Amino acid sequence: MQFKHPELLYFLFLLIVPILVHLFQLRRFKKEYFTNVRFLKALTIQTRKSATIKKWLLLATRLLLLASIIIAFAQPFFEATDSKNNSNELYVILDNSLSMQAKGQKGELLKRAVQELLENIPEEITFSLLTNSETFWNTSKKEIQSELQNLDYSAIPFQAESLLTQVQAHKSVYKKDIIIITDAIGLEKKQLQIIKKEDNAYFIVPKAEQKNNIAIDSVYIEETLENFYDIRVRLTSQGDPNQKSSIAIYNGTKLIAKTVVTFEQNKKTIPFTIPKQDFHGKVSIEDNGLAFDNDYFFTILQPKKNAVLSIGALEKSNFLSRIYTADEFSYRNSLLSSLDYNSIEKQDAIVLNEIETIPTALQTTLKSFVQKGGNLIVIPAATAAIGNINDFLKLIGNIQLQPLAKVEKQITKINYGHPLFTSVFEGKVSNFQYPKTNTNFEIVSGNSIAFYYQDGSSFLTSVINPTNSVSVFSAPLNSSNSNFQQSPLIVPAFYKMATMHGNNAINARIIGDSEPYLIEAELSKDAILSVGNKGEEFIPTQQAINDKVKLTFNEYPNKAGNFEIYSKKTPLENISFNYNRTESQYTTANEASLDGYKTVESISAVISQLQTDRTDSVIWKWFVIFALLFLLLEMAIIRFLK
Repeated sequence: MQFKHPELLYFLFLLIVPILVHLFQLRRFKKEYFTNVRFLKALTIQTRKSATIKKWLLLATRLLLLASIIIAFAQPFFEATDSKNNSNELYVILDNSLSMQAKGQKGELLKRAVQELLENIPEEITFSLLTNSETFWNTSKKEIQSELQNLDYSAIPFQAESLLTQVQAHKSVYKKDIIIITDAIGLEKKQLQIIKKEDNAYFIVPKAEQKNNIAIDSVYIEETLENFYDIRVRLTSQGDPNQKSSIAIYNGTKLIAKTVVTFEQNKKTIPFTIPKQDFHGKVSIEDNGLAFDNDYFFTILQPKKNAVLSIGALEKSNFLSRIYTADEFSYRNSLLSSLDYNSIEKQDAIVLNEIETIPTALQTTLKSFVQKGGNLIVIPAATAAIGNINDFLKLIGNIQLQPLAKVEKQITKINYGHPLFTSVFEGKVSNFQYPKTNTNFEIVSGNSIAFYYQDGSSFLTSVINPTNSVSVFSAPLNSSNSNFQQSPLIVPAFYKMATMHGNNAINARIIGDSEPYLIEAELSKDAILSVGNKGEEFIPTQQAINDKVKLTFNEYPNKAGNFEIYSKKTPLENISFNYNRTESQYTTANEASLDGYKTVESISAVISQLQTDRTDSVIWKWFVIFALLFLLLEMAIIRFLK
């Protein structure tokens, strides 16, 4: 037991006062006997004994009464079991990602969590609240009550490590109590390693009762016909394997097609045929699960021809004209001696086809071309000046070639995971006729290999950047050195190398994706592009690059939908944004990652535990009660004890 005012205990010396008074009242008197009262002797002795007991009882009660009053004023208490953390600062991390739309026993998980926060955090407590989309430092429940009640779902998935980093970066001399409220979807153990040992972390994991959910995973073009697109819609389901849903596809507000899908497995692909035109589309389903993944927005732009320039001897470039046909490409070949340097920046792709020496001026121009979003393909000549070509390759892709080796090699392996071959092959090809090269340069690079020789070395290495690509072959492709021109692999390889980062396919971006987007637009000095629809408008990060603008959207927009890119008020191009589908996967809830951390059932349990463990047990009131009891006891002794 401890005292807030221990100096008042000196007043216990006052207890000597009633003792002295009592001793004065008990001083002895001389006995005198009178003959006429002798018969009262026995009664007198008995009365005197009763008076002595009464006085001792009164002394005891008065001493206890006075002691209780003094101790009560000294304010005794028992120290809290966790008093050393009594000054800890409170941080609440609230997951408001789209998966928190799921319904638990008392409604949507996020709405219920907000209600519990408002009901259980005391008015006087100062705390900090962090969500996926908003941050409130050193605030109180009263100050942010309105913001909490209106808190919307965030399109950005829950990122525990990022939010915990913000908490740890918030400088304070005090230790931290951190309450993390999340459904644990996508949570990994390594994300929590930033939590310090001296800080107290409490996890609350609300659980959804409704486990059935159907989601639109993606939309892609299966085949391009003369007047139509053959597209595919990928759906996923969780829970009941026999779920059904209607599915409809729209162009703007116009219904194009509708059908009913039944799931025999947890994945399903639905075919649709749509007109070959500008398509600002939406696929929509109906289910009783999460709402955010029931719509998928996509854009198909009117196909435009990609400009491809081949630099090299005409007889060695004939195979390129058969790949880059006039219906999809604007292709031409130029000799190095007659090259128009001003035309380079107008191209989408450039092929350096077996040039022996790359002039310094051309190196500079091609470096600028790549930096501004161009695709470059390099086919080395057998007689190339190795030092010259390596100097150039170092500038654009950190790739180097070893001297030419006259060794026949077969091309035996395709890297199906390479960005060049995304959606190119339906399955792995295992029985194709291996092309070969008679002489080759060995490529030294840490970049991804697209085609391998049988000895594991690279035949084609590609550097795929967010807005450009550089692809380098290890051997000349002329018919005297290689039969690769007759291989079926040549068409998809050259086609994808020239059309990387083009906008001719389905355009359906994910909100939060930081990959840049290129759009053809010429801006004046102070002009900017904006993105908007009827419900939202924003200005993305942008950089003008000649006749193109590189846009970076980061965490915008806030809502999924179909948008238009504007220059002033003139629409330039359609674009679509969707929510990240990882939030649809209940199976990614990873409560096992919380092993070793404190998990509690509710916010009220955490607050109650913290208050109980860190609040001193005050007992001065008990001594006031004791004083009153001793006072009543004294009055009873005086009145009833004779």
